[in-house]
Amino acid sequence: MSGTSASLQPPADAVQPVRHPDAPAPGELLGAHYGQCFGCGGEQPHGLHLAARAGDGVSITAEFTVQSAHQGAPGLAHGGVLATALDETLGSLNWLLRTIAVTGRLETDFRRPVPVGTTLYLEAEVTAVAGRKIYSTATGRIGGPDGPVAVRADALFIEVKVDHFIDNGRPEEIQAAMSDPDQIRRARAFEVNP
Repeated sequence: MSGTSASLQPPADAVQPVRHPDAPAPGELLGAHYGQCFGCGGEQPHGLHLAARAGDGVSITAEFTVQSAHQGAPGLAHGGVLATALDETLGSLNWLLRTIAVTGRLETDFRRPVPVGTTLYLEAEVTAVAGRKIYSTATGRIGGPDGPVAVRADALFIEVKVDHFIDNGRPEEIQAAMSDPDQIRRARAFEVNP
């Protein structure tokens, strides 16, 4: 795409992404990866509460409704909130690869305002993988899944080990997440945070 920086262009030796055999089935709701996540967590009263579903291949769809707490200008979604929705959607793709990865770079384009009360329909897909680098793209539409594009993004995620979170996260939250008896929630807690 024109306008995308060179760091978001996959190298010539990049490969097509491969969906992990244990990834959620197409149409399956992914659920929150961590209850306290501002993007998808249900324990954040002013969070986005973004709901994502697995798509075909290495793609997902997601949506969230802009609330009053998400305003920037009066009656309009804050650009940072929209960037967060794109980042959360793009990060959720890593669950389909069963890879722990963090955002390395995110470039957003804001095409039209998103009023409070609007549902943003997001689509994202992994476009290439090169070693530890995962390249992906997303769009956010208003007025329905086929509506006009309001926001879009290209991203580069970097695969990391769980030690990234253990070494850098606040110990109380790390211990609570690692002590969760639900093995899937425990694994997902560390999948997409920077």
